[in-house]
Amino acid sequence: MAPEEAIDDLPPSAKLVYKVLEYNGAMTQKQLVEESMLSARTVRYALERLEDAGVVTEDIYFADARQSLYQVAVEGTEEQTADAAAAGGDRA
Repeated sequence: MAPEEAIDDLPPSAKLVYKVLEYNGAMTQKQLVEESMLSARTVRYALERLEDAGVVTEDIYFADARQSLYQVAVEGTEEQTADAAAAGGDRA
């Protein structure tokens, strides 16, 4: 499923957070709050919804381990791996 399809049914705040991440690249929650001008609670909720939809990933922020770094998920990595394995099994 394309990221646009995955976020169609999400709230506007989640769509905004997704677009901010898409435009700016990886950001912390604090940076997302500042950039999007949404409340911290709204950004937290949006990130949770985006992670559940599989369009955003959370990584360790090495500059400050108390924070996480969020970024748009690379499209189709798991699906491509599964497809490649299935295609490889069909070849004999």
